[in-house]
Amino acid sequence: MHPVVKPALRRGWRDLNTVQFGMTPAHALTLGPVDTATGSFLDLLDGTRGVELLREEGRRMDLPDGHVDRLVRRLSRAGLLDDSRGGGPAGESLRGRPEVLERLRPDLASLALTTSAPGDPLRRLAARRGTRVQVRGAGRVGAAVAALLSGAGVGEVEVRDVGRVEPWDVTPGGLPADAVGDRREEAARRAVRRAAPDRPPRRAARSPLDEGEPPFSLVVLAPRDDVAVYTPDPSAAEPLLSSGTSHLYAGVVEGTGVAGPLVLPGETGCAGCLQQDRVDRDPAWPRLVAQWRSGRQRRVGACDLTLATTVAGLAAAHALAFLDGRVPSTAGARWEVSLPGLNWHARPVWPHPGCPCGAAGKDQETEPEGHPAKGKGEHTAGSGGPRETMAGPRPSDKWRRQADAKRPAGTWRAHV
Repeated sequence: MHPVVKPALRRGWRDLNTVQFGMTPAHALTLGPVDTATGSFLDLLDGTRGVELLREEGRRMDLPDGHVDRLVRRLSRAGLLDDSRGGGPAGESLRGRPEVLERLRPDLASLALTTSAPGDPLRRLAARRGTRVQVRGAGRVGAAVAALLSGAGVGEVEVRDVGRVEPWDVTPGGLPADAVGDRREEAARRAVRRAAPDRPPRRAARSPLDEGEPPFSLVVLAPRDDVAVYTPDPSAAEPLLSSGTSHLYAGVVEGTGVAGPLVLPGETGCAGCLQQDRVDRDPAWPRLVAQWRSGRQRRVGACDLTLATTVAGLAAAHALAFLDGRVPSTAGARWEVSLPGLNWHARPVWPHPGCPCGAAGKDQETEPEGHPAKGKGEHTAGSGGPRETMAGPRPSDKWRRQADAKRPAGTWRAHV
C-alpha cells in the first residue's frame, strides 16, 4: 500500500492541534489532537512511499514506534486515505493508459470522496469500463445522457431510436448541428464515441441468440414523446421487469423536467405502480391518457435547452451512482423541476399492490422525507446478501457512508 491523503479534500488547521479535511458539510472531517511532528508527517502521505518507507521517515522524525501504523490505520478508518497503487488488476490496467486516466482525473477525485477503502476510487472508475448501458431515445435529453455516461468512463453505451435528426434536436453536448438529416440512432452513437475517453474494452463474441437481450447493467428511458415522459407506458418496460434489468426514466414535458424513478425490478415502484396510483386518485386518468396518446402529435414539444441539459445531467449522475454500487434518491421517486421557478421536488412512486411487478410484496419502511427506505430505496447493510457492483442490474448494499457512522477516536464531522 502507498498511502495518500485524498487530494480532493482541502486541508486547514482549526487550531494548533486540530486539522480539518474538506470544506463542505457532506465530506468535511476534523482530526485531533495532532501534534506538530504528526502534522508535518501528513505531508509525506502523498502516494510516493510505501508503508515501510514511511516507517523509516517516521523514525527519522523521532516519532514513537508504531505511531506511523496507528496514524495510517486511523486515517484509513476515517475514509481519508487512498492507495496510489490500489485498484486491483483493472486499476493497474487503467494506470497503464495515462492519457485516459488524465481525462478521468476529476471523476477519480470525485469517487475518492464517496468511497472509504483505499484503492476503491480507481477500482470503481476502472470497473465502469466493463459496464453496458442502453439509452432509449436520442432527443435533447437522451443524446446528452448517452454522451455524459460515455465521457464518464462507461465502457459501452448503446443508443436506440428511430427517424432522422431534426434541427431542434441539436444541443451542446448532445447531437451536433452537422448531424441534421442523419439517422438519429447513428448520430447519437457518433456523439457517444466522440465523448468516450478511450475505446471500450473488447468483449467476447456473442452468439446470435444473445444479440436480442444483451446483459445491460442499466437502461435509461428518455423518450422524445412528452406523453411517454409524463405517463410512461408500463407495457414498454415489461421485458425489463421480467429480465430483472434496472431502468431509469428521464425527460422533459411541457416545461417540466423529470428524472426518475429508478426502477429496481421487484423492489421499487415501476411505471405500472405509477399508473395504478394515478388511477386510484383520478378515475378519469385512463381516459385522458388515451386521448393524449391518440391525438395528433405536435411537431415540436416544449423542451427548453437548458432544462433538457439539466435533466440529462441529473439523470446521468443518478445512473452513475447506481453503476458505482449505490442507490440514488430516484429509486422509488421522481424528481421534477418546472420553469420558471426551477424548484426541485421529489414525488414518491410507491409500490402498488395491484401492480404485477411484485414490489409491493416486500416489507417497506419510510424515511422522514417520505421516500422508500429499507428493502426499497436504501438497501442498508443487513437487508440482504451482497449485490454485484458494476456488472449486473443490482447495486451494492453498501451504498453510502452514514453521516453519523462510528468514527475512530479523535475524528468527527466538521460543523461547516
